Amino acid sequence: MTTDTPTRSKGSDVTYTPQDGVLLEVDDLFVEFHTPDGVATAINGISFELHQGESLAILGESGSGKSVTAQAIMGILDMPPAVIPQGHIRYCGQDLLTMDPEQRRKTRGPEISMIFQDALSSLNPVFPVGWQIAEMFRTHRGMNKSDALQQAVRLMERVQIPGARERVKAYPHQFSGGMRQRIMIAVAIALDPAVLIADEPTTALDVTVQAQIMALLEELQEERQMGLILITHDLGVVADVADRIAVMYAGRLVEKADVNDLYAAPAHPYTRGLLESIPRLDQKGQKLSAIGGLPPNLMRIPAGCPFNPRCRMAQDICRRDLPPLREVAPGRLAACHFAEEVIDA
Repeated sequence: MTTDTPTRSKGSDVTYTPQDGVLLEVDDLFVEFHTPDGVATAINGISFELHQGESLAILGESGSGKSVTAQAIMGILDMPPAVIPQGHIRYCGQDLLTMDPEQRRKTRGPEISMIFQDALSSLNPVFPVGWQIAEMFRTHRGMNKSDALQQAVRLMERVQIPGARERVKAYPHQFSGGMRQRIMIAVAIALDPAVLIADEPTTALDVTVQAQIMALLEELQEERQMGLILITHDLGVVADVADRIAVMYAGRLVEKADVNDLYAAPAHPYTRGLLESIPRLDQKGQKLSAIGGLPPNLMRIPAGCPFNPRCRMAQDICRRDLPPLREVAPGRLAACHFAEEVIDA
């Protein structure tokens, strides 16, 4: 059994203790966006857990609800138009959605932190990168400017930015895309968070830099025993990093499984389609497989299984009845009427 140890003592007046090793629990969460054209249900009753030292990958196409889930956890949704009509987000047993705003602010950064997908737009262009990293220490730890800047240099060195001491006063535009992403990681890990959310951390980076960023995240996660949530649409990125995978489609979780089980035999047609669309060396010259059609409009989600208009296995029951997320094998959950057949296919 995991030994529950406090996640925070230094610099905070609250100590959080994981419940049976569970750092984060999302329970039956709904998120809606109320617009002049109607209500878009971006998150539709999802539930998952994150344990100490665990890496959980959340996969899905653009518009599946991955980033909205991360923003809801961080408490940075614009409300309105966003509304959370139902659900719980518990950090070490404490519901973030019912916390007072000041306590929620104190958890954001020291306890739960996030790497945003576009480093260039997430970093302030008019402040040096060292100033932006040091802001975490000035704001949350009460450090003076000199000590905070020294911490910024230390973190830049930790995320492997060459010449950190000389470049601490450089501006974001003076760094490459990969280096900016490392700076974003430095900001995110500055206060030793227990939970780190990485939202598409390798977007727009070349393959070599992608591998370097993922290796760095894995190293930091193991070093600090953080719980890591990796949000991505790329199954290839998470193969060597994730312990478990949760697949989202149209705001729902359609599959949850151990990474090895999911890659060996997916239990949902959507997951199988994602896997089949990955280019492979043994398929040289063959046509690349793709999932036909487009994700549904979240204001007009189809009846039955949301994936049924794009599914090659769809039958009448799929167009009529919404399949529950159910256990289809030990440790495997899937929301498909024919999940057992998909596994055996």
